[in-house]
Amino acid sequence: MRIHREGYKYILIATVLWVLLGIVSYKFFYSVPLLFWLFNFICFLLWFWIIWFFRLPSRVFSEGEEQVIAPADGKVVVIEETFEAEYFKDQRLQVSIFMSPLNVHVNRNPISGEVKYMKYHPGKYLVAWHPKSSTENERTTMVIGSPRADLLVRQIAGALARRICYYVKEGDRVKQNEEFGFIRFGSRVDIFFPLGTKIDVKIGDVVKGGVTVIAHLS
Repeated sequence: MRIHREGYKYILIATVLWVLLGIVSYKFFYSVPLLFWLFNFICFLLWFWIIWFFRLPSRVFSEGEEQVIAPADGKVVVIEETFEAEYFKDQRLQVSIFMSPLNVHVNRNPISGEVKYMKYHPGKYLVAWHPKSSTENERTTMVIGSPRADLLVRQIAGALARRICYYVKEGDRVKQNEEFGFIRFGSRVDIFFPLGTKIDVKIGDVVKGGVTVIAHLS
């Protein structure tokens, strides 16, 4: 397991804060050892959680031209037909994956192809499962075109997520399972498929980015 590059700054800040708080807590709690160790244990748990959040585990990726691989770790919370208003402007099959603060937060390309559309939208920070989060929250919209289908992938910030990172631009050629972005501290990823696409997951399933096959393209 490695640490994702997006986490270096936060881990450094957390380490420095823990050291400073440790010094301060010693001055205040030196006469009460139990409180000193309890306080520092809580600081350790927070420090460890930040390291755990930015982990980048080694994985054996799934691959296939007709397969759509999960772009994120998390739980499938939506599978429904909906109107996609930003790019396609027609009915699409939406699959949404909720990423809790305990999940790996790397986002990966579900298919290989060309980035036909990429746009960042500043916005609010409603909870990720709020019905309006997909249109009002901070988010990015990416469309990957392939010979089999065009897929729209949307990163959506949640109530805790305050920064969406993305590494691609329009015209880029991308490969399945390569990183295209990262969302910090809780979020959601939506994928919009053509109607009639065979979906291989159901609501409540826990998926792994780069590993779980979530659909097959015709």
